Amino acid sequence: MISLKTKFTTQAKIEYPIICGAMYPCSNPELVAAVSEAGGLGIVQPLSLVYVHGYEFKKGLERIKQLTSKPFGMNVIVEKNAKIYEDRMKKWVDEALLAGCRFFITALGNPKWVVDKVKAVGGFVYHDVTEKKWAQKVVDFGIDGLICVNQRAGGHAGSKSSEDLFRELSSFGLPLICAGGIGDENDFLHALQLGYAGVQMGTRFIATAECNSHVDYKNAIVAAEEKDIVKTERITGVPLAVIRTPYVDKVGLKVGPVSRMLFKNRHTKHWIRFFYNLRAVAAMKKTALKGVSTKDYYQAGKSVHGIEKVEPVKVIIDRFVRSLTS
Repeated sequence: MISLKTKFTTQAKIEYPIICGAMYPCSNPELVAAVSEAGGLGIVQPLSLVYVHGYEFKKGLERIKQLTSKPFGMNVIVEKNAKIYEDRMKKWVDEALLAGCRFFITALGNPKWVVDKVKAVGGFVYHDVTEKKWAQKVVDFGIDGLICVNQRAGGHAGSKSSEDLFRELSSFGLPLICAGGIGDENDFLHALQLGYAGVQMGTRFIATAECNSHVDYKNAIVAAEEKDIVKTERITGVPLAVIRTPYVDKVGLKVGPVSRMLFKNRHTKHWIRFFYNLRAVAAMKKTALKGVSTKDYYQAGKSVHGIEKVEPVKVIIDRFVRSLTS
């Protein structure tokens, strides 16, 4: 029988090797807290907490702590073209540490400053990677584990299978988390059988009672099949996994020739990415909280194949755990 106790659960001080991935705009405090309370690890997405759900960051953390006394984590974007947020990110990390958060997931850049802050108080930092060359760049900074984003993930998915990523990244000797394609207990079991120290789920946790995304979004996830997930460049400029709709078919999946040229130029690529990201922020906020029309995009991964209904978080986590212990 596969053990629910892994190096990851020991570091994060949680019962079960399940992470609710940080999602813009879907990571509302009630969802984060529900996953932690059920024995997994809810992850705070600070831009979502502040700019979508309307909390002062410190107040948002207080709301989570009112709902659960169990550990939670925080997502920190360290990408260069997000430098406009760097000072406030550092402030938010400090506030999270003061609130007792000791587990952080970094993404998209150099995580050294996060590692330095978190290690100083005995915390742990994992980093998002899609292939070995990116992992190689961050392990020397003292990263404690890797979030292995595979080709079945929602949002900005990787290009490799969970099996290939595990083989490539095992040599680092760090705990590896399977991110992408985990929709039901069979997917969970398969990831742990491969040797992963845990799983990260996003799409599965959108279709829950505690997520405050619009019912249209949740129903679209429940209705979708794996074949309905496509990758579009039209939202952020780089491939993003979404549910195929008539509107997605109408506008196509690729950016235009001018945008493509700007993305390839080293002098303009950061500015065009920033423009696309600002536009995406407004669109995703509308999709999550106000319902959608065929002109909107639903981010989701291929885990939709295992999602049959909207359920409470605890029901999902308990079912996953029973699949390993029964």
